[in-house]
Amino acid sequence: MLRKNWLLTIGLVILILSMVVLTKFLDKSHSLTEVYIFGDSLSDTGMVFRATGGTYPPNPTYFHGRYSNGRVWIEYLSERLHLSTKQINNFAYGGATTGSIGNSYIPSLLQQVQSFTQKHQKTNSDALYVFWAGANDYLQGVSSATVPVKNIMSAINLLTDIGSQKFLVANLLDLGQLPAMKAATNSISLNALTQAHNQSLRRSLKVLIQQDSHLKIATLDANSLYRDAIANPAAFGFTNVTSSCLSGSTICGNPDQFLFWDGIHPTTAAHRIIGETAFSTIQEAGMINSGSILVPETTSVK
Repeated sequence: MLRKNWLLTIGLVILILSMVVLTKFLDKSHSLTEVYIFGDSLSDTGMVFRATGGTYPPNPTYFHGRYSNGRVWIEYLSERLHLSTKQINNFAYGGATTGSIGNSYIPSLLQQVQSFTQKHQKTNSDALYVFWAGANDYLQGVSSATVPVKNIMSAINLLTDIGSQKFLVANLLDLGQLPAMKAATNSISLNALTQAHNQSLRRSLKVLIQQDSHLKIATLDANSLYRDAIANPAAFGFTNVTSSCLSGSTICGNPDQFLFWDGIHPTTAAHRIIGETAFSTIQEAGMINSGSILVPETTSVK
């Protein structure tokens, strides 16, 4: 009887130790320790603001260098991931294109990544690498999705070459539906370019995943999210999804009910929804475990 109890005790100890080891392994394999962001104004948290000595985007019309009236989506995502500011590395510049076109003073997505890889011979495989770019290419006259998508894929390949494994890549919303572009003569063609870009990006990412089984690439479907918000504003807490809250120097009285802050950029209320969607997207991709899920808290912008 004593021997049987002793064996049972030993068995329980082994089981508990195995569960502890397995839990630590799962936490390690399904955790994100850092975030690196590359892109344009949708993700910029102050790069252009600092580069211009705090003159652009103008404060207080825009919130502390963000192209919005408050925090942007990547900040809401980082908060949900419980990452400190030291764990967030943001290289996104407002106005950035994917490649060589545009303002020579603003590094493109490809240049942002090239600069990073020149300084890092090996990357953190437990970090998340975020890409959101392409809109400025088309808004500045690019008439084919071929080169912008190629630039994005080249940037991703530069990072995979030095060990990056986890990516979140956002597609584009219908550019012709932006308040600043709805009345433009090229509104319809911009929507067509958006569709071509998103289809080409999806195919290219699928091929890349098939070529390397170690990669985890999640797509943030911003296009579907915006379409849903425009089709059913009330479900997202919006009353206005067609015009911008900011008109010249005049600000609307209820910005949290607007999808767009200005003619191109979303309000911080919209950014919060994008951040929550991004969190769900990487969770579904298996990059974080269920223990990372918390009930969202209401955060006031100060």
